[in-house]
Amino acid sequence: QVQLEESGGGSVQSGGSLRLSCAVSGVSVTSLCLGWFRQAPGQEREGIAVISRSGDLTYNHAFEGRFVVSRDHAKSTLDLQMAALNPADSAMYYCAGKLGFGCDFYANAFSAWGQGTQVTVSS
Repeated sequence: QVQLEESGGGSVQSGGSLRLSCAVSGVSVTSLCLGWFRQAPGQEREGIAVISRSGDLTYNHAFEGRFVVSRDHAKSTLDLQMAALNPADSAMYYCAGKLGFGCDFYANAFSAWGQGTQVTVSS
């Protein structure tokens, strides 16, 4: 059974950085399409980046340049390094995983989700 657990959220001032980590258990990280998503109150869940089983990384263009995703097979983690944060980045951040073929930003295709970690950016 795939289990995902996010950590690293918190409060930061505008312009600051945060690093989130998603611990993957139950399967190898290379067996999954993994992704980072976020959802702010009253808004739809949006994809930040996804990484396929083979390691192909795709970013939502809205985040490219400020957010960097990395996967560590040995540690079984998927990290999200965020820079130049602003209040609009305040949201619950989720790690998600799916087995099988295909790896895109369609959130409904992901069967495993972490509980989320809150990021709050103050101005």
